[in-house]
Amino acid sequence: MNWSIFWEKNKTKLVFIIAILLLVAGIVTGQPQVVWTKASKICLECIGIG
Repeated sequence: MNWSIFWEKNKTKLVFIIAILLLVAGIVTGQPQVVWTKASKICLECIGIG
Protein backbone atom coordinates (compact mmCIF):
# COMPACT_ATOMS: atom_id res chain seq x y z
CA MET A 1 0.00 0.00 0.00
CA ASN A 2 1.37 3.37 -0.99
CA TRP A 3 0.78 5.69 2.00
CA SER A 4 1.32 8.93 0.08
CA ILE A 5 -1.48 8.08 -2.34
CA PHE A 6 -3.71 6.97 0.55
CA TRP A 7 -2.98 10.25 2.38
CA GLU A 8 -3.73 12.40 -0.65
CA LYS A 9 -7.04 10.66 -1.32
CA ASN A 10 -8.23 10.68 2.32
CA LYS A 11 -6.57 13.77 3.79
CA THR A 12 -9.79 15.67 4.49
CA LYS A 13 -11.54 12.67 6.02
CA LEU A 14 -8.59 11.84 8.28
CA VAL A 15 -8.20 15.41 9.54
CA PHE A 16 -11.94 15.61 10.19
CA ILE A 17 -11.91 12.35 12.17
CA ILE A 18 -8.93 13.53 14.23
CA ALA A 19 -10.68 16.85 14.93
CA ILE A 20 -13.84 15.08 16.10
CA LEU A 21 -11.82 12.77 18.36
CA LEU A 22 -10.01 15.72 19.93
CA LEU A 23 -13.29 17.57 20.41
CA VAL A 24 -14.83 14.56 22.17
CA ALA A 25 -11.71 14.15 24.32
CA GLY A 26 -11.95 17.79 25.40
CA ILE A 27 -15.62 17.47 26.29
CA VAL A 28 -15.02 14.27 28.28
CA THR A 29 -12.24 15.89 30.31
CA GLY A 30 -14.36 18.94 31.20
CA GLN A 31 -12.54 21.52 29.14
CA PRO A 32 -15.63 23.48 28.00
CA GLN A 33 -16.21 24.66 31.57
CA VAL A 34 -12.58 25.78 31.90
CA VAL A 35 -12.71 27.67 28.59
CA TRP A 36 -16.05 29.30 29.46
CA THR A 37 -14.74 30.44 32.85
CA LYS A 38 -11.60 31.98 31.35
CA ALA A 39 -13.54 33.64 28.53
CA SER A 40 -16.07 35.18 30.87
CA LYS A 41 -13.35 36.56 33.14
CA ILE A 42 -11.45 38.05 30.21
CA CYS A 43 -14.60 39.66 28.79
CA LEU A 44 -15.59 41.14 32.13
CA GLU A 45 -12.09 42.56 32.58
CA CYS A 46 -12.03 44.02 29.08
CA ILE A 47 -15.27 45.94 29.48
CA GLY A 48 -14.35 47.05 32.98
CA ILE A 49 -16.98 45.26 35.05
CA GLY A 50 -14.69 42.80 36.81
